[in-house]
Amino acid sequence: MNLIRGKIRWLLIFWMFVISAIAYLDRVNISIAGSSIEQEFHLQHTQLGWVFSAFVLGYALFQAPGGRLADRFGPRRILALGTVWWALFTALTALVPAGLVSTLAILLGTRFLLGVGEAVVYPASNRLVASWIPSQERGIANGFIFAGVGAGAGVAPPLIIYILTHHGWRWSFWISAMIGLAAGIVWVWIARDHPEDHPWAETGEITHIRAGLPRSATASENSRPLPWMTIFTSKNVAAITLSYFCYGYVAYIFFSWFFIYLSSVRGLNLKSSAYYGMLPFLAMAICSPFGGWVSDLLAKSYGDRKSRCGVACVSMALCAVFVAVGTQVQDARLASIVLAGGAGGLYLSQSAFWSVSSAIAGHSAGSVSGVMNMGGQIGGAVTASLTPVIAKHFGWGASFFVAAALCVLGSLLWLLVDPTKELACEPRTLTGTSVGPDIALSGGER
Repeated sequence: MNLIRGKIRWLLIFWMFVISAIAYLDRVNISIAGSSIEQEFHLQHTQLGWVFSAFVLGYALFQAPGGRLADRFGPRRILALGTVWWALFTALTALVPAGLVSTLAILLGTRFLLGVGEAVVYPASNRLVASWIPSQERGIANGFIFAGVGAGAGVAPPLIIYILTHHGWRWSFWISAMIGLAAGIVWVWIARDHPEDHPWAETGEITHIRAGLPRSATASENSRPLPWMTIFTSKNVAAITLSYFCYGYVAYIFFSWFFIYLSSVRGLNLKSSAYYGMLPFLAMAICSPFGGWVSDLLAKSYGDRKSRCGVACVSMALCAVFVAVGTQVQDARLASIVLAGGAGGLYLSQSAFWSVSSAIAGHSAGSVSGVMNMGGQIGGAVTASLTPVIAKHFGWGASFFVAAALCVLGSLLWLLVDPTKELACEPRTLTGTSVGPDIALSGGER
């Protein structure tokens, strides 16, 4: 206990990193096992793309509801429910029978429902950050949480390949499910929704956290969530969500198709594909906290708009360059390294999305980030199905060029974002009674 005394918030962030890694292990394992699944179920690339998209569609549609649930019931309970849910449907993926006429439909339904369960992870984590992490630490905190994306996706290729070569692809899903369930049990033990509720939190840490929270967050901890109309009509939310759509489109090329691209298009063998397939995800794991640290550092001197928006704008443009150049490199191994640079550049911006959505939303961080992440996952659903179609008609180079172009658009959208403008303010109260109608102001009016 002495090792974590005064650092409970970082223990929770670390365990969110673990949950994030397991969540991505659960979703990436199907792309690693994709060739085996195609052979057993007699699927084509386009049909496997539908399966990828089914997960992302369920994941996307339940982002905003998942965020609202986290705002209403707290991240501890909602994340516990989520880990049990996705462990169940990861295991059920392994039970899908081969040889039935309805096999593809069952696989689509199972992956859709897995996406529904995983949808709560990041909106709930952002709600946790809004309550536990001072504003000046949110860049690095979000960076560490999303480093789990790269860690989980990076561990997946060698781990899943080892399991499927020794025990078959179905066991890779059984093992992933058991790991996720264990992580959920630990989460229930160590997590609380607010610093004051945690038996291990010391007064000094609670004071430090409270001093660094935005005034609206400390004043409105028990307020009603923002109206959906306020969220959906905000220009800030619209710009961030559209930019995250572009982000998600590019990210899911790596999650869904990069391993298959290396083995089927670039001609790398299974072992080489596993190792080179790890590179983008290792780059994500390194660049996500680094980007958060840089944005926190710059925020001290230049404020949130120049720091967080600036880092996101530059890093997404950098990703576009690496992705466009990587497809033109002839050597498969060098191309893997260059494309991994694109993945790293993309994840330099990750923390900015979540820090800014938390800053403008306050006590409704789960709902707002859920809307934003819904945009990102719709982008992922589009790329999961559209990438093989573009590749079939125009070549894989064209698929990556489309991703690069969207990265440029995502970069430019950050010029429209102002994280200093809070999304809304609550009605004033006198002795607990409202003295006026609910106020839902866009653009930070106070």
